Amino acid sequence: MFTGIVSDVGTIVSVEDRGDLRVRVDTAYDTGTVDLGASIACSGVCLTVVGTGPGWFDVDVSAETTGRTARGMWTVGRRLNLERALKLGDELGGHIVTGHVDGLGFVSRGDIEGGSLRFSIKAPERLAPYIAEKGSITINGVSLTVNEVEDRDDGTYFGVNIIPHTAEVTAMFDRGDTVNIEIDVLARYLQRMESYRAKAG
Repeated sequence: MFTGIVSDVGTIVSVEDRGDLRVRVDTAYDTGTVDLGASIACSGVCLTVVGTGPGWFDVDVSAETTGRTARGMWTVGRRLNLERALKLGDELGGHIVTGHVDGLGFVSRGDIEGGSLRFSIKAPERLAPYIAEKGSITINGVSLTVNEVEDRDDGTYFGVNIIPHTAEVTAMFDRGDTVNIEIDVLARYLQRMESYRAKAG
């Protein structure tokens, strides 16, 4: 379980194809405190640590994961938003995040607004019912608030605002990028309850 509050930006320094991908990530974390088997969210993807050393950790990335995450994500030089798993008693600063990618969004527009950045992201059709104005959403592992939602002829778009602090401490996305989306877990359960109620009624 995570919160969507990024605590480090790591960099992929090696990728080895072993059937699955063995990916090594450079990090500022004290890896002496990272146990084998620990979970670390990497740009919104919950992965298991399979090796550590001074300033780095290894994870295995399955074909299932590469097929469901943003293109080009598992390549040398890629910067990743990192978050260690939530511990009992930690502050829940963002929202409840599971580290499971629900779908891929497309960043269709990016504008400067005051001192912030405002992006418009096209959502996959099947995720559109779960995205609501002022609700929470996770983009590449970052907990964000949905500013607005617009249903157009060519799909559903939603807007997010990136304040300067967030832009400074995360690996940001840009116009034209494909991004990992995780919907709010509460929205998922509410939608399921609603669909079950409609079926039962």
